[in-house]
Amino acid sequence: MVSQPLATTPAEVIYPESDAKPMADNTKQFRWIVVIEQNVDWLYADDPNVFVAGDLLWYPVKGRNTIVTAPDVMVAFGRPKGDRGSYKQWEEDNIPPQVVFEILSPSNSSTEMDKKLLFYDRYGVDEYYIYDPDKNTFRGWLRTDDGLDAIGEMPWVSPRLNIRFDMSGEELQIYRPDGRKFFSYAEVNAQLEQEKQRAEQAQQELEAERQRSQNLEDILQRYRVSEAPR
Repeated sequence: MVSQPLATTPAEVIYPESDAKPMADNTKQFRWIVVIEQNVDWLYADDPNVFVAGDLLWYPVKGRNTIVTAPDVMVAFGRPKGDRGSYKQWEEDNIPPQVVFEILSPSNSSTEMDKKLLFYDRYGVDEYYIYDPDKNTFRGWLRTDDGLDAIGEMPWVSPRLNIRFDMSGEELQIYRPDGRKFFSYAEVNAQLEQEKQRAEQAQQELEAERQRSQNLEDILQRYRVSEAPR
């Protein structure tokens, strides 16, 4: 009897959804990641085909789970919103994130950041921005025919996001297309509270005016009754 070899299938490739590294090394780095991710997400809240994420593992090559990075913030145009455990590019119509941000912390080495620049250049990022909140330095790269080239001028407006970066102050300022600045979660809440207080005050003033009108109408009515012929 001749035995037949058993059919074999390639081992399934596992794509971890965590790299066991913290999202941020300190509160300053975390705050900037959240500010940029949330504000860009709000900017495209009404567009179902712009995906924005923070600290999400990006696998650009199917079958190669060692080729991976986790941008602090990524923006992918042409991809639907929704939750993901990781960004597997071959499951996303092979569309890479077009815009990425990195917020530096003291633990980031120049070698590490050079490798990230090469990664983003190789795998199709159109715009790459790095901000160091401790040193207040901001750098950017824009894709040309030769790959990602450094941006030399500031202030700068992102061609993809149409947001403006301004380094004229004590820290980076980012402005929406309508000219409003990017706000932190605390600043947004403060604005909402102010709007709530203004609305409540306006309602109170309206109620007071209504009461004054009612009192005047009551006085006029009593006057009409007293002046009526008997």
